[in-house]
Amino acid sequence: MVLSNWNSLDADPCNWRGIYCSPTHNHIITLNLSGSSLKGFLAPELGLLSSLQELALHNNNLLGAIPKHIGALTNLKLLDLGLNQLSGPIPPELGNLVSATKINLQSNGLTGSVPPELGNLRNLVELRLDRNKLQGTVPANNSRTTQTQKSHPTANSEHQHPAHVSKHRDTSKPGWLLALEVVTGTVAGFLLLFAILTGLTKLKGKSPVIIPWKKAGNEKDQCVIYIDPDLLKDVKRWSRQELEVACEDFSNIIGSSPDSIVYKGVVKDGPEIAVICPCINAEYWTGYLELYFQKEVADLARINHENTGKLLGYCRESTPFSRMLVFQYASNGTLYEHLHYGEGCQLSWARRMRIIIGIARGLKYLHTELNPPFTISELNSSAVYLTEDFSPKLVDFESWKAIYARSGKSADSDQNGGVICGFPDSIEARHLDVEANIFAFGVLLLEIISGRPPYCKDRGCLVDWARQYLESPEVISYLVDPELNHFKHDDLKVICEVVNICLHSEPAKRSSMQVICPMLENRIQTSISAELRESPLAWAELAISS
Repeated sequence: MVLSNWNSLDADPCNWRGIYCSPTHNHIITLNLSGSSLKGFLAPELGLLSSLQELALHNNNLLGAIPKHIGALTNLKLLDLGLNQLSGPIPPELGNLVSATKINLQSNGLTGSVPPELGNLRNLVELRLDRNKLQGTVPANNSRTTQTQKSHPTANSEHQHPAHVSKHRDTSKPGWLLALEVVTGTVAGFLLLFAILTGLTKLKGKSPVIIPWKKAGNEKDQCVIYIDPDLLKDVKRWSRQELEVACEDFSNIIGSSPDSIVYKGVVKDGPEIAVICPCINAEYWTGYLELYFQKEVADLARINHENTGKLLGYCRESTPFSRMLVFQYASNGTLYEHLHYGEGCQLSWARRMRIIIGIARGLKYLHTELNPPFTISELNSSAVYLTEDFSPKLVDFESWKAIYARSGKSADSDQNGGVICGFPDSIEARHLDVEANIFAFGVLLLEIISGRPPYCKDRGCLVDWARQYLESPEVISYLVDPELNHFKHDDLKVICEVVNICLHSEPAKRSSMQVICPMLENRIQTSISAELRESPLAWAELAISS
């Protein structure tokens, strides 16, 4: 096997077959795996080998596009990817290979035109592009034009060698064989990428964290997981002991679901915290779950808005097994508790309007101001926590469901046994369903103004009940929670208008939060003075709340 001596435990990857390093063994100079029957895709991480001078992968079965990241190898003198099954256009970033003297891309399935950026390669002596599906001519090079064009007068070599090209393309393979090669090639590609990254990390003086996992279903299947040590470097890591003390031996439970338990804690000389812990045993914690856990922590850590929950850190320990997320605690509990557990009287109409606008601002931030955007896994009144002054905080405590689902897809994608390599950048991205969040926001608005849950056995579905009033403006007042002593009819009309937008049967016709949020902000008055003008009872409510 070509990679038989590529061992991630070796202190020095310079002894691996096909790798040649500098005399001091600080840098990889050459990566030559030509004629090695490699199958799979070229890894973008090849662009991280900044000192590489020769990259030779000639005569393999590599598929897919040429990564643009190879253009970052400014010390590269030889690039030989000839006689593979590469496809797509030649990336213009290859014009950044200023040290290149020879580039061989012949006998692939490359398409499009030759990028003019290749004309910037002043040191280029030999450029081979024949036996592809390229069009146009090779761009002129001011210093070596004659030499380059002498070797290859035109890039559209299919017209120059019709007989040879026909012979080359007629040896097509059956569909089932090509599919088999893609599957096995992907595995081989992961192995190659894993080995390259391991060597690169070691040469940089960092120790990657490599975790071997056994799948619970079949102990013959092994998954090697690459854990990026820098992924969570800016996120605070809590010890289990710290959280155990803060949460009174994990006895202070404030919420639970089939997937997770939420504890409340108090840190000495620090904030109150909410700790979410998954309901899963260590034996079922797969390598993919570990990857998704870390990606989820990194994703939550970038969220910073007054109407979203603040992640304070995470806990990851092996003995005893611990995986937890630590959030800043909102002292007034959930919106669900106030609406449905007999405390709805504390939520005056004006206070409910301020909560609605706060939620809208939080969603607008998550959907349109974050890049990439973020959505709440299950947006409902239980995902809205209230601070001491009833300011709403959106918290995604149900993210474990999404983590389990994504991990299951990744684990199920391998049914052929053998060794798999997992990398943080290769796993499925967090599910993003903005339209579903918009619909859920409409349901949440109905819940807030009516005081009724989204569904109950006696009353049925809230949306079905509300439609009879939403479609008849003269009776929309029947939507209002009977516990409210007063409400503003103009505010109610705005809310109903937004609800109709959010609950549109065609998701594509639901407006974004970038449109909905200003509608609420500009047409609903939430100032205390507006509330006092509205009703004399508001004076009494203000005195009680203060």
